[in-house]
Amino acid sequence: MELIVEMNNIRKSFPGVVACDDITFKVRKGEIHALLGENGAGKSTLMNILFGLYQQDQGDILLRGKKVNIANPNVANNLGIGMVHQHFKLVHNFTVTENIILGIEPIRALMVDTRSASARIEDLSERYGLNVDPEAKIEDVSVGMQQRVEILKMLYRDAEILIFDEPTAVLTPQEVQDLIKIMHNLIEEGKTIILITHKLREIMAVADRCTVIRWGKVVGTVNVSDTSEEKLAEMMVGRKVLFDLNKIEAHPAEEILKIENLSVRNSNGMLGLKNFSLGVRCGEIVGLAGVDGNGQTELVETIIGLRKPENGRIFLKGQDISSLSTRKRIETGMAHIPEDRHKHGLILDYTVQENLILKNYYFEPFSRNGLIDWDYVYAHAEKVINDFDVRSGQGVEASARSLSGGNQQKAIVGREIDGNPNLLVAVQPTRGLDVGAIEYIHQRLLEQRDQGKAVFMISLELDEILDLSDRIAVIYNGELVGVVNASETNENEIGLMMAGGKRGAVA
Repeated sequence: MELIVEMNNIRKSFPGVVACDDITFKVRKGEIHALLGENGAGKSTLMNILFGLYQQDQGDILLRGKKVNIANPNVANNLGIGMVHQHFKLVHNFTVTENIILGIEPIRALMVDTRSASARIEDLSERYGLNVDPEAKIEDVSVGMQQRVEILKMLYRDAEILIFDEPTAVLTPQEVQDLIKIMHNLIEEGKTIILITHKLREIMAVADRCTVIRWGKVVGTVNVSDTSEEKLAEMMVGRKVLFDLNKIEAHPAEEILKIENLSVRNSNGMLGLKNFSLGVRCGEIVGLAGVDGNGQTELVETIIGLRKPENGRIFLKGQDISSLSTRKRIETGMAHIPEDRHKHGLILDYTVQENLILKNYYFEPFSRNGLIDWDYVYAHAEKVINDFDVRSGQGVEASARSLSGGNQQKAIVGREIDGNPNLLVAVQPTRGLDVGAIEYIHQRLLEQRDQGKAVFMISLELDEILDLSDRIAVIYNGELVGVVNASETNENEIGLMMAGGKRGAVA
């Protein structure tokens, strides 16, 4: 088959790290080619070079057999290359049409011609099965719809080579299935897709070939039909990965978190959580399953003190904490892995070591007599990044912004678990992590449970909910549908409950 992209002997280094080390990567026209690797392996850097965001130190790029110099993303667009980034590049108070034409606005009679642009966007939307309203504002549409807008941005610019960077990291299971259909539609129309991911199941479902990168070097390229998830995982992390958790039977003790008849208003002033009651005991993991946007955010933000309840109460270790500040709740023994690592997890321009003491910088031994003990902070940070395999080219003094998304997530998980909490509220704890890191984090969550701690886990990954939880609570439209023992249910039943189907609660 004809090669459409050839990246030969690409090298790219940053201070303290070689991100791409003599990588050769070749893509055939009309295929879905997955680029697989651990967090920080170099896959996003390689694609940022192809899209013109970075310049390679060495190596050549050929498109359709012709050598090209991709100096910036505008050059990439002109060459027919488009990219959907993991964190979308959208203006939230602009409409879909305004976002898509931004930078290439069509002019008619000295005015921006949004009418003709909207008509073309509507045609593209129908042609590729995207179902996007050109007049909707970005702030009013779902995350999945925002991703479709990013895809339309590429199609509007006549991109032939489409790069997707971790496209399912923020999608619900239903949206993932929709995206897979869209990808197949794009291939049928003659497009070529490069899929940056670490999710093995999605590679097996959608990709034709897969190139695996480890520590900035190519491990190999395989036909997906000739391999397995286990083989790909071993290529990615350099060892066999245990897909089956070493999970012993739970021995729950006293109830540590009690949520009693909680009602909470959402950002629109409507009740996003309605009369919700649930308990979590020491020595167990309770998983909350539900389609995104059904009250999970309101529940979590109320538990941790970022949102005030309309009605109801929250108890931690028997103490009513409903009116306590977030800091007081932390001091009572609560930890929180947030859904949005940038908004609530990290201060991106702080160093790694500074981010690791955000919650306890004012306690001994981190500070003495009102002054931070930086020697201790440094040693503590070194321990956490080693324990949780947080990879940073400049060590603990690197800015959090310079870390890959997965390494940012591991830093947060490390900080929260290292604090030895009585209750860990874990929201999407493995979002953006590769299989090796997911295996590790899952084991650490189980360790918390086995040490007699309580874990309340909110995840959009049904596999994660079923694998880790001892009990599963299901939320729909802000209401508790039911609570079931994980050992007595399955994916189909939980899926039906997530759609509003009732099942009787169990203890």
